[in-house]
Amino acid sequence: MLKLDAITTLALASVLYLLGTYIANNVSILRRLCIPAPVIGGLLFSILVAILESLNIITIKLDSEFIQNFFMMAFFTTIGLGASLKLLKLGGKVLILYFVFCGLLAICQNIIGVSLAKVLNIPPLLGMTAGSMSMEGGHGNAAAYGKTLQEMGVDSALTAALAAATLGLVAGGLIGGPVVKYLIKKYNLKPEDIHATTTDYGKVDGNKHLHNRMKPTTVFIIQFTIIVVCMAIGSYIGNTFSDLTGQNIPIYVGAMFVAVIIRNISEYGNLNLIDMKIVDNISDVSLGLFLSIALMNIKLTEVYQLAIPLIIIVLVQVIFIVLFSVFVVFRGLGKNYDAAVMIGGFLGHGLGATPNAMANLDVITKKFGASPKAYLVVPIVGAFLIDLLGVPIVMTFINLFK
Repeated sequence: MLKLDAITTLALASVLYLLGTYIANNVSILRRLCIPAPVIGGLLFSILVAILESLNIITIKLDSEFIQNFFMMAFFTTIGLGASLKLLKLGGKVLILYFVFCGLLAICQNIIGVSLAKVLNIPPLLGMTAGSMSMEGGHGNAAAYGKTLQEMGVDSALTAALAAATLGLVAGGLIGGPVVKYLIKKYNLKPEDIHATTTDYGKVDGNKHLHNRMKPTTVFIIQFTIIVVCMAIGSYIGNTFSDLTGQNIPIYVGAMFVAVIIRNISEYGNLNLIDMKIVDNISDVSLGLFLSIALMNIKLTEVYQLAIPLIIIVLVQVIFIVLFSVFVVFRGLGKNYDAAVMIGGFLGHGLGATPNAMANLDVITKKFGASPKAYLVVPIVGAFLIDLLGVPIVMTFINLFK
């Protein structure tokens, strides 16, 4: 077994990110499909690891938990720093509709899992491991509910749920860009502001007030300090909330909430603390490295060791969410450019995780133009609101079919 320490893992993730960027820029089909660079690099590594392990040549183990969590928290903190309350009016009705569609998706995913389980002659709860707990819920919920189902007597539920989440994560990263590009081209969609070139609704020019008084390095350190302080305070709040309520929340939620507060205190208090241009650059780096590490850690051996019925359910889930997104969600959200970009987010966290959703948004908006509404709605629903519906829906189905 080859064990790579945290520093080596980070170095490898950086190289794979650059490799993915080179491949994405030079392979025409990947460039046309808008596949995110971190997905390419990380997935190539996962495939290599799976081949080496399958041939009994070597097993590679990464020490990635800390750095993966760090970059994930850093990324969502930067999203929070871009969330001006003055921009909340950009969400409105669209945010509510998007939230409702996420709830409908969770119900449909569980119905698909249970129904196909009966058709394929496997236990309904085993079919549910390829439902919303692993699709919309991602690896975290898959692990939690998979363990619960296993304790209820469903053999291999944890492995099945994680494997399904793995397939979903890969699919969410691969199909988001192509589907959105199809919608944009088919309906000839354009951003509302044709001159917009930014990808973050909170991005503005560099903070001239700070740069006039301080060196660029000092300004950068201020932004970095704000981010890590938000992460530290957010982590403490999240842990305290979990201890008091017994309910676990994603580690990045607290940091993102604190960042929202800091951004608006700075804005309404005219403190001029935040340089969104620098924050946006930190956001790009954090998202790229986090997603690269996440894909590197995918255990593809768990996927091809799955029973055929479970693989069939996951494939049906992928087909369903694409059809649901194109023919229902896209039209419901307004059938415009913002709606198309939000479909990228919907596919990303509907099959895997919110970082996948944001990576899809990132690659699309960099190519076709900014979508302020998408960058407001997707992270708020994907990071905060989605579990408000997801958790009771999953628990209802478990109780119905236990």
